[in-house]
Amino acid sequence: MSTVTAADIEVGTQLPPLVVRFTRADLVRYAGASTDFNPIHYSERFAAQVGLPGVVAHGMLTMASGLRVVTDWVGDPAKVRSYFARFTKPVVVPDDDRGAEVTFTGTVVAKAGTVVTIGIEAVADEVKVLGAARAEVDLGE
Repeated sequence: MSTVTAADIEVGTQLPPLVVRFTRADLVRYAGASTDFNPIHYSERFAAQVGLPGVVAHGMLTMASGLRVVTDWVGDPAKVRSYFARFTKPVVVPDDDRGAEVTFTGTVVAKAGTVVTIGIEAVADEVKVLGAARAEVDLGE
């Protein structure tokens, strides 16, 4: 359980960063779990045909990973009241053992009583991959 309380938090509070690595094997597992078998997530040829720079991670996998920076910090996913993000750039996942690394950071951007709003940044290969990402969390008991 989290030890984060509303009294401890102020606008500007930084959450601990989270680094996530996506490999092609992760994309296969996610495709099976989500039933999203779009070929842009496994076929270089198809990705190139539709104008992508390579095979890309599922947007929802990237978005869900972004929320982890919040849930890891707060300790209880049930405290998340809402979450929103726009996809700004795809996460290109090379066909190697290292995959693609995405760094997620969070900053408290608003506070109203026990409810805090956290702005989330997601960067892969020095490129912002999520835009306007915000999570609202209720830190009340």
